[in-house]
Amino acid sequence: MHSVKKKTIRKTITFSGQTLFTDQEVSVRLIPHLLGEGITFYRTDLPGSPSIPAKTEYVQEGMRTTQIGKEGVFLQTIEHFMAALAAFEIDQLSIEISGSEFPIFDGSALFFVKLLEEAGIQELAEDRLSYTLEEPCSVSLGDGYLIALPSDHLRFSYTLDYPNSPYLRTQYFNTYLTPQIFKEEIAPCRTFALYEEIAPLIERGFFKNGALEHGVVIQGDKLLNPEGARFSNEMVRHKVLDLIGDLALLGVSLKAHFIGVKTGHAANHLLAKKIGEKMRKSLRIYE
Repeated sequence: MHSVKKKTIRKTITFSGQTLFTDQEVSVRLIPHLLGEGITFYRTDLPGSPSIPAKTEYVQEGMRTTQIGKEGVFLQTIEHFMAALAAFEIDQLSIEISGSEFPIFDGSALFFVKLLEEAGIQELAEDRLSYTLEEPCSVSLGDGYLIALPSDHLRFSYTLDYPNSPYLRTQYFNTYLTPQIFKEEIAPCRTFALYEEIAPLIERGFFKNGALEHGVVIQGDKLLNPEGARFSNEMVRHKVLDLIGDLALLGVSLKAHFIGVKTGHAANHLLAKKIGEKMRKSLRIYE
């Protein structure tokens, strides 16, 4: 157990942007939440503005994205935004959105970091639920695995391995999580894809807005993006960004060391659910 105060933003802030999968222009409104009810999304494009809590139990299966849903209403591509909230320890917020998908911007979390800094962060009087992992927990999918180990800090060690990609090969990244580290070392890192994987999906309409300004595309031994990479290991850093965002759906201040090899959103959510079960037994937070 460790003590952390709940946090929200200081002022309401509105923005809009284009989505990746659905190619929609959506408007988003972030509203400070002072009542200690967590992070909740509201689909303002639907009658009654139905709500979807940002919680692990509402995660739905999605391809190349994190999707949450409740009673037939869903919202996808929230992981980059959730990662920024987690890095700044913001856990109380209402989000109104006019569509079924969060804006992608450049495929990183940098826009959201700047937005939260503009809004300001307000500490609340109430303590946030906190959990320090007490025993190892792991999942494996195919030849990938994700392990959580007890730790006095929130730490990430990740290995990305694409032996058939002359550009990617193997990348490694290890870091603790602080707002400053996230802002400088993780948030700028964009989502990525291999050209041979993404091209057929674009042709089939799976990505209706698969432009280079929304992420990094790798073909052979080079990037197709004219500006190049932001870090020599930008892709593995983005994997850590996604993991931070997916773990944020647990809704607690977490201490553990996460070690990942060749995994993605599916493994992230499976491990988060396992940790959630341990938390329920330890903290009785859902009783």
